[in-house]
Amino acid sequence: MNAEELAEKLVLWIREKVSSGGRRGVVLGMSGGVDSSVVAVLCQRAFPQSTLGVLMPCYSSQEDEQHALAVARKFSIPTRTVVLDTVFDTLLKVLPHDTAESAAGRLAKANLKVRLRMLTLYHFANWLNYMVVGSSNRSELTVGYFTKYGDGGVDIMPLGNLVKAQVRELASFLGIPQEIINKPPSAGLWPGQTDEGELGFSYDELDRYLVTGEASDKVRKKIESMMMASEHKRRFPPFPTF
Repeated sequence: MNAEELAEKLVLWIREKVSSGGRRGVVLGMSGGVDSSVVAVLCQRAFPQSTLGVLMPCYSSQEDEQHALAVARKFSIPTRTVVLDTVFDTLLKVLPHDTAESAAGRLAKANLKVRLRMLTLYHFANWLNYMVVGSSNRSELTVGYFTKYGDGGVDIMPLGNLVKAQVRELASFLGIPQEIINKPPSAGLWPGQTDEGELGFSYDELDRYLVTGEASDKVRKKIESMMMASEHKRRFPPFPTF
């Protein structure tokens, strides 16, 4: 399936899922990354009059915000900006946290940012009777590279069956600015943070494993270990059968 056919099928799929759910339109977070940019353009094609992109900076990179706004302007996507800095700071005042910035403490704070964004998106969704659209792709979902009840807390995931390379191909076809496609993938959770730096392998290596089953022993073991450890993220919470 070429990029044009894929884009058309995804637009129809989004429209069908939203309409069958009895919703009027879609709301999504715009981070300035390639995944959210692709989802935003697909949503705008599916619902030209009822798509809302929400920018939710939380001590975020100015470049990411500029990229998100550039996509919104180019494709005429209405946006709202909700600055979460103060809300985040207020929560840190009442929640225990590691001021020394250990790895665990940094992760806890990062996940708090992502979950605040989920709350924000569902506020807009409830207010407008919209559906929340996520931008996670197959590569991220497979190894659990998402926050449970954060960016994983959405209604639909149009890119959920596409590896990162396919998302980039789709981005090129849709006309996403090349600087967004080329920049190192990052959730923007702290200065210098990148997806591949946290994963410990490249998206190319991960995609190759997912598509062909091929990888070096080191990468294979790490991917399969992450898949097992994150299985709970891809399922409903367990409950007893008695």
